Amino acid sequence: MKNISKNIIVLSVLLISGAFLNSCTDKFDSWNINPNEATGEQMKQDNLNTGAYFAQMERGVFIVGENMGGEYQITQALEGDLFASYFATITKWGYTAYNNDHYALYQGWYNAPFNDAYKNIMQPWKAINDVTEESSPARAMATVIKVFGMQRITDMYGPIPYSQFGSAVQVGYDNQKDIYYKFFEELSGAINVLTEYANNNTSAYLADYDNVYQGNVSKWIKFANTLRLRLAMRISNVEEAKAKTEASAAISNKYGLMTAAADDAILHQSTSLTFRHPLWEIGTSWDDEHMSATMDCYLNGYQDPRLSAFFQKTTVNGEYKGARNGMPRVNKDNYKDVTSRPNFSQSSDMNWMHAAESYFLMAEAKLRWGLGSETAQSYYENGIRTSFSSANVSGADAYISNTERLPLSSYVDPYNKRSTDVSSMLSMLPVAWNEDATQEEKLQRIMIQKWIALYPDGQEAWSEMRRTGYPGWVKIYSYSYQSEVSDGEMISRLKYPTTEYSNNSANTQAGVKLLGGIDNAGTRLWWDVKR
Repeated sequence: MKNISKNIIVLSVLLISGAFLNSCTDKFDSWNINPNEATGEQMKQDNLNTGAYFAQMERGVFIVGENMGGEYQITQALEGDLFASYFATITKWGYTAYNNDHYALYQGWYNAPFNDAYKNIMQPWKAINDVTEESSPARAMATVIKVFGMQRITDMYGPIPYSQFGSAVQVGYDNQKDIYYKFFEELSGAINVLTEYANNNTSAYLADYDNVYQGNVSKWIKFANTLRLRLAMRISNVEEAKAKTEASAAISNKYGLMTAAADDAILHQSTSLTFRHPLWEIGTSWDDEHMSATMDCYLNGYQDPRLSAFFQKTTVNGEYKGARNGMPRVNKDNYKDVTSRPNFSQSSDMNWMHAAESYFLMAEAKLRWGLGSETAQSYYENGIRTSFSSANVSGADAYISNTERLPLSSYVDPYNKRSTDVSSMLSMLPVAWNEDATQEEKLQRIMIQKWIALYPDGQEAWSEMRRTGYPGWVKIYSYSYQSEVSDGEMISRLKYPTTEYSNNSANTQAGVKLLGGIDNAGTRLWWDVKR
């Protein structure tokens, strides 16, 4: 943030100098044109002044790009993906014996999501905001991405700089409640602008720069509404009245929620955007992270048809097997061929949000407040069907009706064959809906299937596990390698970056006070009050 303001100061000096030189010569304009760069007037043509920044934002939520697999790894795969127990590390790094997979947060890793978000999301959003009107669809679409991206950051850390971004060299922190209220305000405004546009136009907007929906504004509205509903449910245990109001607004918008696999928010590869999918790099090329023991127990126990869509068979025995999170000094050679790699190719697209999530959100909103025209069971089952559709697998109805299969009660290490009873750790419920169950059991059943359907977005799954306490997961191998998370508990957050303490110290210290606890991995966020 300090560098942003320095750049602004430098730019101001250059502009002043430019004005002086222009008074001395009428040839300055022609001399000052760099033939390799677009001029300001050229940038206004074809939405270049917003489109380029918009495309940057899309690449910056889940970081993709040439040689960016490592950056994705330290902002997503070694953070939320581990904490949600989607993947487990099967390698050891020479520079740190114990790391995030042991809940012993490694400095270079927990610095990255925070710093990258301000560079790749907040800065380009501000650039768009500065050259557009409040009624601009470009600003509205960019704002939806901003909220989508920064929701992930506040749910990693807690209080963060948000409302004052770009106003000073050293930026103050907002408490998380205020951040969420700002999210709702921004989404409401963006949805109104996009709804007005869609009501009066059928043409795509920013299509040349939009690799998610190719400029389809009605789909951006559905995505924004679903995001609004997600955020509403996130605060439902601490701000129920506000949560219900925002959920109702999201549901009642005329364009509605994401309802089919065709509505999935996916960053597509194209002629203008190519990348090696980072989960292919991390899981297949590098063999750093493979299926977790938790995934092993749920997917194999349920005989889930999505298993083959999510993971690859092991190269040794052709099974689907996972590794336990937090193993000490794990040897990659022992595990890489007996555990399952994530099933992504180099050219796979990048998932942002599946439409299935909207149904699970609606199922919970029905349970809590009676919202929606369908039953909680109907929303729950349609969430599973839509997840199967997104994964391009069949068998949803048979899966939904099964009353017998449960998650595996024992996890067997595929290398040393050691068996661990995990029945007390997992949510031991069958898939089939039980209308006679308690409200809490119904919620738990919803969250099991939601956790599976959210794959591979471990960040969102981790947030929902913290919020609801469901589903249960195979605990890390040992809590002896860290000192901040209580035995048997899930990690609660990332610590603030060391760069913030050095460059924005006073505000960071104030942010810790807003957090309401010590700046460590065990302090719970504002909305994390149930588990």
